[in-house]
Amino acid sequence: MKLNLNKPLIIFDIESTGVSVGQDKIIEICLYKVFPDGNTEIKTYRINPERPIPEETTKIHGIKDDDVKDKPTFKQLSGEINAFIGNSDLAGYNSNKFDVPILVEEFLKAGVDFDISNRKFVDVMNIFHKMEPRTLKGAYKFYCGKDLINAHSAEADTTATYEILLAQLKMYEGVEYEDREGNKSTPVINDIKALHDFTRNSKWVDMVGHLVYNDNNQECINFGKHKGRIAAEIFKAEPSYFSWMMNADFPMSTKKIITEIRLRSVSNTLF
Repeated sequence: MKLNLNKPLIIFDIESTGVSVGQDKIIEICLYKVFPDGNTEIKTYRINPERPIPEETTKIHGIKDDDVKDKPTFKQLSGEINAFIGNSDLAGYNSNKFDVPILVEEFLKAGVDFDISNRKFVDVMNIFHKMEPRTLKGAYKFYCGKDLINAHSAEADTTATYEILLAQLKMYEGVEYEDREGNKSTPVINDIKALHDFTRNSKWVDMVGHLVYNDNNQECINFGKHKGRIAAEIFKAEPSYFSWMMNADFPMSTKKIITEIRLRSVSNTLF
């Protein structure tokens, strides 16, 4: 099956020093670019995270400090990676929750304002979990009937993710899905926008869900003592809370959004 694309799609996978979007660093990234005509191009980078790789993380993906000590940093590669991605839409396995946010974070730290406003995001794991409520290895066995060799290698995982997506499109053609509200649809179709709509978390304001939209489409805090309260109102009534968020261990992409909310609330007050 050939993907129905209006522009290139990047299927990608990241190995990192850990799972904190705000604090951890990318040490390997594979970018599998699929063009509208069906041609593909793949690039894999090993990256020096400029910090030790925890032993428990190495046990998962097998990448050691010595493997990346002589590799370029993300900042050094950021221009090349950004150029290769271009205006492509993005897809991956658990990518909406981790891979996309940490990629955006790395670009911001490198001084590159990676624009996500006009991109579609397809999370293959969300299709899998919603349609067959199971790991990448299990998904590969289930959809493709093959064992995943070299799991947790970015290139092996990326290739498997692409094969799974194609198998999902074939398996769920015409299959009905019912959401929690009882709405029925056949969402898994060969269309990137439809897959984006089906796999994204539409309530999240930022990339990691620290802010969510309420029923009135207002940005709300989604953690701690102010969970569920409107962010602009909190920042106005309690400026110290905004300052705390800006200085605490939150992703730069989240801080960028709360700054926009804060500036907007101040502007509304002035005018």
